[in-house]
Amino acid sequence: MKIQHVLLTTDLSDQALRPFGPVLELARSLGARVTILHVLQDPLTAVYGSPFSPAIALPDLTKTLESARKALHEQCQAMPLANAALQVVVNSPNPVKAIVDYATEHKVDLIAISTHGRSGLRHMAFGSVAEGVLRKSAIPVLTFHRPTKD
Repeated sequence: MKIQHVLLTTDLSDQALRPFGPVLELARSLGARVTILHVLQDPLTAVYGSPFSPAIALPDLTKTLESARKALHEQCQAMPLANAALQVVVNSPNPVKAIVDYATEHKVDLIAISTHGRSGLRHMAFGSVAEGVLRKSAIPVLTFHRPTKD
C-alpha cells in the first residue's frame, strides 16, 4: 500500500492534537501530503412548540464558519506543517459522512483521527465520530486513543 495523501481530522479540541506530530512525521517520511480537516457540525434545532416539524439551522452560520476557520488556523500554527497542503472546514449535519465523503472524493489513502475515549452514558449521549468513521470508511483509518490513566 502506497500512502500519498493522509487526511488528518480535528475537532479543534486538545485531544485532537495528539495525532498531529506522529502523522506529520509519518507523512514526511513517506513523502505524502497531509490535508487537515475540521467538520463543523451544522447546529440544527427544532422549532419551539412544533415537535413534528423538521429541524432548522441556526442563523449566522457565516460567523460560525469563520470562527472555526480561525481556530483551525491557530491550532495548525503550533505544528510543523511543511507537508500539510491544505486546511479545510466543512459544514455538515453529519461529521462521519463528511469525513468519509471528503476522503473518498479527494482520493485519500489514510484517515487519521483522535478518539476522546468516552464510554458509558457519555458515549451514548455524544456518540463517537472516530467509531463512525472506522465503521463507514473503506479507506484505512488510523486512530489515536486517549492515554489510559492507571
